Amino acid sequence: MILLQDIAAATAEVEKNILPPDSVREGARQMIEYAKTDPNGFWQQVGDTMLQFGIKVLGALLIYIVGIWLIGLVKKGLKRMFERRKTERTLASFVTSFVSITLTVLLVVVTVSTLGVNTTSLAALLAAGGMAIGMALSGTVQNFAGGLMLLAFKPFKAGDFIEAQGHTGRVMEVNITATKILTPDNRVVILPNGALSNGTINNYSGRPLRRVEWLVSVSYGVDASACKEAILAILNSDKRVLQADTDMKKLYKELHVTNYQLATVNYQLDAIPAPFVALKQLNSSDITFVVRAWVRTTDYWDVFFALQERFYTELPPQGFTFAYPHIELVKD
Repeated sequence: MILLQDIAAATAEVEKNILPPDSVREGARQMIEYAKTDPNGFWQQVGDTMLQFGIKVLGALLIYIVGIWLIGLVKKGLKRMFERRKTERTLASFVTSFVSITLTVLLVVVTVSTLGVNTTSLAALLAAGGMAIGMALSGTVQNFAGGLMLLAFKPFKAGDFIEAQGHTGRVMEVNITATKILTPDNRVVILPNGALSNGTINNYSGRPLRRVEWLVSVSYGVDASACKEAILAILNSDKRVLQADTDMKKLYKELHVTNYQLATVNYQLDAIPAPFVALKQLNSSDITFVVRAWVRTTDYWDVFFALQERFYTELPPQGFTFAYPHIELVKD
């Protein structure tokens, strides 16, 4: 009791001579007066307050643990739903990441409000903090907006082979701020969505069908018509080369092309152009034929390399030799 009286006297002296009275000091003074007049009631009130606060802390912890568990269930549910509906992995990973972050922020707000903190002040604090963070991380915000643009316009999807920002590879995933691609030599390259959405994207897998082109140069003096027929014979002998009489409905069904994709502008071909060969250039030491054929996108490189080799091995035996730099010496 004497100690409480001494504390009260010292506090009053400091407030009188040095510090102006305010609500905090007024509350402290009332608390000390209450402790002096009714010590048992004071300590009982302190115990009740601590008990109530402890219950709030336990409640907040319980809410947070249950919330984290529920967020995990939501993520698993989204994953199963996307897999069942065969949603593009690009969209699935982005939506899952966005939902997870949003639910986590809401969980933190609810947990803090359970402790008795004014959520209005917390919301204002979060808004101010968000503005400050947004100004400091303007590049990250730009990447987030770029991710939304990529999802909205869908210039590519997971699994597509693209060339962008000086890198070439297969798209692994698109998250909130970046896109991961796997290069042919098995490197993972992370491209910021902001720069990616504003730059040039070359999507090699954007359509199920592609045209292959070769340039075949042979010596002067060969029969051009016969050479064209020989090249066409090589093209037509490969079953992977599509012909003009290809059934387009059957082909698109085989390639699992949806009706929505076929309704996209410039997506559907009414018919496959026939394999094409024409004399393109008369060079200083040879002539060049341009050779074109349509194939499935998945067969592009296999057909390109296979027929390139066949042109080299099968044309010379038929009298269509390839030109090369050389000098002919004539002896008098």
